[in-house]
Amino acid sequence: MIKPLEGITVVDLSRAIAGPYCTALLADLGATIIKVESLKGGDSARQWPPFEGEHSLYFESLNRNKRSICIDFYSEEGREILDRLIGGADVLVENFKLGTLDKLGLTAERLADLNPELVVGSVTGFGQVGPLRNDPGLDQVIQGMSGLMSVTGRPGDTFRVGVSIADISTGMICALGIVSALLGRSRGHDVSRVSTSLLETALNLSVFQGQRALSLGDAPEPQGNNHPTITPYGTFVTATEPINIAVGNEKQWIAFCDLLGIPDTARDARFVTGALRTANRDQLIPLLDAVLSTRPASEWVEFITGADIPCGPIYDYNQAFATEQVAALGMVQRVQRRDGSALPLLRGPLSMNGEPSAVSSAPPLLGEHTSEVLGELGYSPDDIARLEAAGRLRRIG
Repeated sequence: MIKPLEGITVVDLSRAIAGPYCTALLADLGATIIKVESLKGGDSARQWPPFEGEHSLYFESLNRNKRSICIDFYSEEGREILDRLIGGADVLVENFKLGTLDKLGLTAERLADLNPELVVGSVTGFGQVGPLRNDPGLDQVIQGMSGLMSVTGRPGDTFRVGVSIADISTGMICALGIVSALLGRSRGHDVSRVSTSLLETALNLSVFQGQRALSLGDAPEPQGNNHPTITPYGTFVTATEPINIAVGNEKQWIAFCDLLGIPDTARDARFVTGALRTANRDQLIPLLDAVLSTRPASEWVEFITGADIPCGPIYDYNQAFATEQVAALGMVQRVQRRDGSALPLLRGPLSMNGEPSAVSSAPPLLGEHTSEVLGELGYSPDDIARLEAAGRLRRIG
């Protein structure tokens, strides 16, 4: 794939999900990511299950195409290494609590002295202002406080989204901000700081549900597997297993009723418009289920998609990864870890000129590239050995 960020160096001080997801996307686009980790176990995600042997699959899912150095952040020698890294970088990414960079000696003024052209991308839980700005904010807490959980689940029983959606989306937004800042700088706009938060991003995920609350004062409620405002759009029974069907407009509604052999339903006064179908959903869904339950899921998926109506099975992840479509997209790629073990990884979701992004290197072991990166910064082998003996860094090999 063409790599438009080739030549861009990112110092990555982030950990857990949001920051590492951001830098993984930047790496996919060609940026060189130097992941700087602490001597106290490195990125906290390295300690999180599931594990394959000693390898955290949680960590590995987020840290493709990066290099890792492991240093003592708070020592004089560690700060000198950080200074040199930042002085030669284009971007710094961090998701510490507010004030942590200052404790590391990396105040806004210090960063500007080290590198006037540096773009700093920051992720926090609740934003950089307001009464909660210093509070820790993890994904599920933010899902609850943003309203996201209030519309997820069954009526009267809310759930968290099954993946860390606030973290992941915030990483995407931060990456977009960083790329925009780099582009802006190339066009004469002085952009030095980009910031977002889990709360800001999660609120923006509300789209029409949030607008409904803002404009009408109507707090949406969870609708299970039904679309909150469009009908029929959701999960339906069949003679075998449930499937998803999305009838999004009047043309599809008429075709859907014809396909099911109930053309009169399309003209029923209760269901002739989208608004009426949603208002009378409790009467409509049983009519549809009665017909759909007469054939197996595989037949209905073929018939309904053949009529240009979105429809599909409900897969677990093993089934999803095994489909021909995922194979055709080349989504699952294989790399080797340093110990020689094979690791299947998802590639990033972008393509350039029709060429998809690639997994070029396995997620790094803690400190795997310490010697290599410090050598590039001008440290001699003796310097590196001395710092290791003094407990200021960790290296492998």
